[in-house]
Amino acid sequence: MKITSSVLSLSLLIGAAAQAEAPLPYKDPKQPTEARVQDLLSRMTLDEKVAQLETLWEKRKQLENDKTEFTPEHAKALLGNGIGEIARPAEGKASATSPNKTPLQTAVYTNAIQKWVKENTRLSIPVIFHEEALHGHAGRNSTSFPQAIGLASTWNPELLQETYSVIAQEVRAHGAQQALAPILDVARDPRWGRIEETMGEDPYLIAAMGVSAVKGFQGGENGVAKDHVVATLKHLAGHGEPTGGLNIAPTPVGEHGLREIFLF
Repeated sequence: MKITSSVLSLSLLIGAAAQAEAPLPYKDPKQPTEARVQDLLSRMTLDEKVAQLETLWEKRKQLENDKTEFTPEHAKALLGNGIGEIARPAEGKASATSPNKTPLQTAVYTNAIQKWVKENTRLSIPVIFHEEALHGHAGRNSTSFPQAIGLASTWNPELLQETYSVIAQEVRAHGAQQALAPILDVARDPRWGRIEETMGEDPYLIAAMGVSAVKGFQGGENGVAKDHVVATLKHLAGHGEPTGGLNIAPTPVGEHGLREIFLF
C-alpha cells in the first residue's frame, strides 16, 4: 500500500496536535495522586508554595462589589500566585448595601473566582472555599440545627450523621468544599465561654459523635462524596480546660490527661 505525502503530513499533524494537548502530569486525573503531587511541587516557586498555605478572609471583601459580585480589580494582588483557601464566601461585605449572599449569589461568586484563578495564574491550582458549619451552614437561607451541645444530648450518633450530611450538602451547594467543624473540644471548665460549641464533657460521647459528624460531612466511609465537604476537627487539644476559664489561656494538663481525655 502506497502512502501519499499528503496522508503522511496529515497523520504527523494529528500526532503533533495530540501531543500538544496532552495535559501536564499534575493536571492529568489518570495519573497516580502521588505522582501528580510531586510533579506539581517540582514546578512551584517558593512564593506559590507559600500562597497555598494562606487564607483570605477579611481581604476577601476586596474581591467583591456591593452587589456581592466578583470584581477582578484587586485579584492580581491577592490571587496572583494562587491561594490556598478563601474563607466564608457566603458572607457579604458587612455593609448596609451588601448583606450576606444568597445561595445562588455565593455559588456564582465562588465559580467566578475559580474561573479567574484557572485563567490568570501560572499553575491554575483550584481554590478551596471553607464555611463555618458547627450546627448548620452559617449562611443566608441555610438550615440552623440545635447547637452542638444540644445535638450531643441526643446520644444518637446515627441522627448526628444524618444532620451533618444535610449541612454538608447545603455548604457544597453554595460552592464551598470544606466545613470548619466538628468541634471536639472536651468541656472541662464551665467558666469557659464556649461550652455550647462543644459536645460536652464525656470523651467517649464526643469521640462517638465526632466520628459520626465526620461521616456525615464527608458522605461515607471512604473519601468525600461529590455533594459533601471535607470535615475539619477543631479546635485544639486541651482547648476546653483553659486556666481560669479564659479562652485560649494555657491548659495545665499532663501527658496522661492529654491522651486519656483530649486526644481520645
